[in-house]
Amino acid sequence: MAISENTWVVLSGQFRFQWEEAQQCYVLLYPEGMVQLNPSAGEILSRCQQQTTIADVISDLQNSFAEADSKTLAADVMEFIHEANDQGWLDLKN
Repeated sequence: MAISENTWVVLSGQFRFQWEEAQQCYVLLYPEGMVQLNPSAGEILSRCQQQTTIADVISDLQNSFAEADSKTLAADVMEFIHEANDQGWLDLKN
């Protein structure tokens, strides 16, 4: 599947996203364990709790982190979406 900013994205139903106080980070929980997320991954996935487009995720992050370079931010989000999709964390559709 070709992934673009118009692709719809939502967290896979196999995972639960939450803040883990003991770890001081966002995590993905699944029956076999837990994935600790770095701050960037947590910010991106926090915006994927409801079905949304990648463009909307990028726009929301740009509004929240106005000091970030918009081209770099968009490229980083797209790279993460590809990696998260490869891990099975996301459900995508065009």
